[in-house]
Amino acid sequence: QQLKEAAKINLSLSALGNVISALVDGKAGHIPYRDSKLTRLLQDSLGGNSKTVMIAAIGPADYNFDETVSTLRYANRAKNIKNKPIVNEDPKDAQIRNFQEEIARLKALLEGGGGLPLEASENTLIEEIVEDVIEGGLDEATINQIKNQKDEEINAILTQKGLVEEERRKITDQLHKMKEADWKQQRAREELQNK
Repeated sequence: QQLKEAAKINLSLSALGNVISALVDGKAGHIPYRDSKLTRLLQDSLGGNSKTVMIAAIGPADYNFDETVSTLRYANRAKNIKNKPIVNEDPKDAQIRNFQEEIARLKALLEGGGGLPLEASENTLIEEIVEDVIEGGLDEATINQIKNQKDEEINAILTQKGLVEEERRKITDQLHKMKEADWKQQRAREELQNK
């Protein structure tokens, strides 16, 4: 009976060693968690979002030397596991966070006017026109053509700003609808709990 138990424990520890090796290697596409019950239980701890501590029990006696070295090597391999934690969050909270980031990005875009403040864009366009006139000694027709081109560029910038405001308004409306739905859901839960 004890021999069978020892064999199963060794088999589980061997499977755990294989999982640790696969996790440390990083190149392995498949990690064999299902090879034993032990690795299946430790799946979240080894490769998931958990901090895991491994305690290595070693003995100071010289007759335990081989076992101690083996245990320390095992623990060292486990120490080299690198987890990539992912925040566990409700999908609705994640969507709300994404909307808030999008709103912040759009606000920055609005304030920046696509990279430059609107006044700075206008000033740059005017400076370009003045430089063209000074450098080239341009005639009236060319000057009017340049002015029309620059007016079109200014209108494009203003149109872009209007589109960004429209997107922001849509996202804000969606956010309000989601908050309202969450509020209704919360009220329904409270009513169920009160009953």
